Amino acid sequence: MCDATEPPMSGPSLLSQLSSPPKRTALVQDAAQTLEAEVSDKGGISGLAIKAAFAVVKNLRPGILGQLVDKLLDDFLVALDPFYQKALLQGRKPGAYVTEEASAVAAALLGITDQKARRASSEVLRKTYEKLRPSAQKQVEAAAPRLGQLLDRHAQGPGT
Repeated sequence: MCDATEPPMSGPSLLSQLSSPPKRTALVQDAAQTLEAEVSDKGGISGLAIKAAFAVVKNLRPGILGQLVDKLLDDFLVALDPFYQKALLQGRKPGAYVTEEASAVAAALLGITDQKARRASSEVLRKTYEKLRPSAQKQVEAAAPRLGQLLDRHAQGPGT
């Protein structure tokens, strides 16, 4: 398991690599498409609830999905960086490591969204999040392979 407090640095941080245009723009766009694909693939009763909540959020205003991804991006990059650095130290693809550490990655990302949801100005957004939160750990863990692929597409890999 990765210690998310003080990662040994093996390469440039994710934030330094991906926070400025045009890389940020490409990452936000790709992340929004990845999120859409992940939600689209959900099945069963919990999948229906996720799809309905996702539709509510998307219908709040045009372009909100990309705006939300962009707003969360810096915090997510900081939360993912310890996993990324550990993968680089081991000479591994970061995406494979993220998938392997899905539970810890999910906990790190959900810690951020929990804080943001508590402070959300939109009551609809806050209530929607609260309804989905009980199953969120499992859902984010299930999304780890796609998250890992996203990371591999945009971040420097081992030896680059």
